[in-house]
Amino acid sequence: MNEQKIPKRILNALMNSIAAGIVPRIGAPYIAIGRTEEINALVSDLEMIADGGSTMRFIIGKYGSGKSFLLQLIRGSAIDRGFVTADADLSPERRLCGTNGAGIATYRELIRNLACKSSPDGSALSVVISGWLSDVQSTVAASGIAPGSQKFEEAVNARIFETMGRLREQVGGFDFATVLTTYRTAAAEGDDETQGNCLRWLRGEFETKTDAKRCLRVGGIINDDNWYEYIKLLAVFARLAGYSGMLVLLDECVNLYKITNRVSRENNYEKLLSMFNDTLQGRAPGLGIFMGGTPQFLEDTRRGLFSYEALRSRLADSRYSGESYRDMIGPVIRLRRLSDDELFALVVRLTKLHGQRYDWEPPVTADEMADFLRLELSRAGAEQLITPREIIRDYLSVLNIVHQNRDATFAEVCGIVTKESQPAPAEEASEAETYASDGVSDIDDIEI
Repeated sequence: MNEQKIPKRILNALMNSIAAGIVPRIGAPYIAIGRTEEINALVSDLEMIADGGSTMRFIIGKYGSGKSFLLQLIRGSAIDRGFVTADADLSPERRLCGTNGAGIATYRELIRNLACKSSPDGSALSVVISGWLSDVQSTVAASGIAPGSQKFEEAVNARIFETMGRLREQVGGFDFATVLTTYRTAAAEGDDETQGNCLRWLRGEFETKTDAKRCLRVGGIINDDNWYEYIKLLAVFARLAGYSGMLVLLDECVNLYKITNRVSRENNYEKLLSMFNDTLQGRAPGLGIFMGGTPQFLEDTRRGLFSYEALRSRLADSRYSGESYRDMIGPVIRLRRLSDDELFALVVRLTKLHGQRYDWEPPVTADEMADFLRLELSRAGAEQLITPREIIRDYLSVLNIVHQNRDATFAEVCGIVTKESQPAPAEEASEAETYASDGVSDIDDIEI
């Protein structure tokens, strides 16, 4: 087999993350195993958003089941497909709405993590705006008008005003368009302070309308009450700027379930319902929202989404869906447990990545990998409760120990008695190794 070399920077970040049980922000496709149905469904959503549609999905799974990993995998695919993405983890300080700025804190985190193809690691707000202005100028120059001339400036302004006119039609669009126009003027004049104030406003960092009016001559600010309207505006602007659309990823939504105050919790669910209705009714063109949470967050009838009747009636499973037949088109995607073959393929992939990172050949046979999995799955309740995170951490821990203690064998570290083991059939091991092929599991290659 031909081994594909991964850039050292990506490989180190990937291995450090997964060894600590943290979802990798880069390199996720290199360990993507299984989840074909889920990936196909979400990629289909991206295509719909790129056509001007909108959608909202709930990725539901136990802690460590791979929901955060799946969100990061789709985030990377969306960036490759020309989307602007924004992601944030909800927390006690970051909610959909609340007192003490909990809603605007979520917005600020999303903007801080705003990413695009030319700035995949975040902080892409200025990149997106500058890229749009550059494209406008390039388009005017390509039409035959000489840059720097009065006619060139007039043509550029005309195109900008046309775009701004489409933004002004949206809720909050007038202030949004005014700030973008001010940014363009400041950029042309080399006024860094005004440019900085424009970015501050767009990031939701102005605390009062008075400050905003003094610095930028706009009457409003982005706050707890209206931040979602500006997410919709950013999605519209992203498409006008030449991007495919905007994808918002909200993880750790279980923190909404953990809100102890009933009124506050229901206010957040009401906000979520508004977002759900907007996207599913097509009132947020070019916007996709994917949310990750636990089964408790969804199903608990006392504090979860199902405690809010309007959400329960929209998100409850159909009586016809179940283990045999899964509905991947509905708003809720429940993550199934990876099959034994998929877990074996994951272990094979991890072995190769560990070898690449430390430049060694891990002394592990296919039979020992199979024995390791049997040991992991033999624990009480493991068949239902074991998660990829646990298996990854345990397996990498064993490889690390063997790497640091060359006189130890894999079987000894695991406590496996090889003679009593029942190795996987050669055909099964061969099939799983093929499934865990040396190349990247590229989700863009999956047929839809």
